[in-house]
Amino acid sequence: MINPKLFRSAFVVLTAAGLATGCNTMTRLSEIGQAPKMTTIQDPTQSATYRPVSLPMPGPLATTHRANSLWRSGARAFFKDQRAAVRGDILTVEIAIDDKAQLNNTSTRNRANSEDSAVTALLGYESALAQVLPEAIQPSNLINLDSTTSNSGKGTIDRDETINLKVAAIVTQTLPNGNLVIQGRQEVRVNFEVRELQIQGIIRPEDITSSNTITYEKIAEARIAYGGRGHISDFQQPRWGQQLIDVLFPF
Repeated sequence: MINPKLFRSAFVVLTAAGLATGCNTMTRLSEIGQAPKMTTIQDPTQSATYRPVSLPMPGPLATTHRANSLWRSGARAFFKDQRAAVRGDILTVEIAIDDKAQLNNTSTRNRANSEDSAVTALLGYESALAQVLPEAIQPSNLINLDSTTSNSGKGTIDRDETINLKVAAIVTQTLPNGNLVIQGRQEVRVNFEVRELQIQGIIRPEDITSSNTITYEKIAEARIAYGGRGHISDFQQPRWGQQLIDVLFPF
């Protein structure tokens, strides 16, 4: 017989999951036979989820002017600097990741405990313990505990990742100390699959090369995402019902 409370709980969970995925399901149904739509180009600072970056900043420095000098502080040449410097400027980010990691870990733990307790002299009342405690009590062997624990674990990690990409990013914010906040997004659609590349982070103007490029390892608080959406990506993902079972099933 099915427990009514358990049935109602399962119904509520499945209904909530269906509502949560309802919008995505309708969107996927409307795109049957069509290539996935690409997002429009827009100002990232106008997004509802955009939040300006706030970090500890040094105190302001007074600007000094040198008389009869053609050199401008912070410039690399007598002519205009073509590198990204203010909000709205564009620079190229070079991503070259060749990451390899191999880790083997083995642990073994053994533990044995033994404890004995006897009451051979208790003000002469040791013989009366049988009247209080169960029968066949022996004051000379009142407590005898033995326990043995054994634990063995082994883990292996073998990872090899290689990414070589270039993406143009835009300066979205200039911090008080002169550092720049950048954000870039690139989408490439091939047939029914869209590949997406996103990058965010904070850079120093001094790290931008004369060709207006910067490598990814010089980006602080870097957030790099490379993935895709479309028929192939959708096919590789388990159905939402299977994902729900994987989350809720305790065994």
